[in-house]
Amino acid sequence: MIKVGDTLPSATLQEYSEVEGEGCSIGPNPVDVSKATAGKTIALFALPGAFTPTCSAKHVPGYVQHFDDFKAAGVDEIWCVSVNDAFVMGAWARDQKTGAKVRMLADGSADFAKATGLTLDRKRSKYHVYQSAL
Repeated sequence: MIKVGDTLPSATLQEYSEVEGEGCSIGPNPVDVSKATAGKTIALFALPGAFTPTCSAKHVPGYVQHFDDFKAAGVDEIWCVSVNDAFVMGAWARDQKTGAKVRMLADGSADFAKATGLTLDRKRSKYHVYQSAL
């Protein structure tokens, strides 16, 4: 379980940006978790999938709405991580109008979720579906 103050595991997430800037192409771009979090306070939340009804109606909008409260509390960035690809997360960011408030980061291989130890292995037919339990 990740607790406040814990160091996040080494992993590479993917991010799709709508505009080029600061050496980043439109995407997808790798985000080295260790480098991206160095010296920063990150509010991280993870969701089971992009465009899921409750996540789209309640979870993501709540973080966008309270962005200023997080900043006032000393949070440098807010990250949303989901086991989707960067293109889906980019489309979800556009749909949710996260702008520069919430970074929508893809963990397509579930490597980050697995490294945290917070996954569920749900067997549906003959396929294994990994769902983040963050």
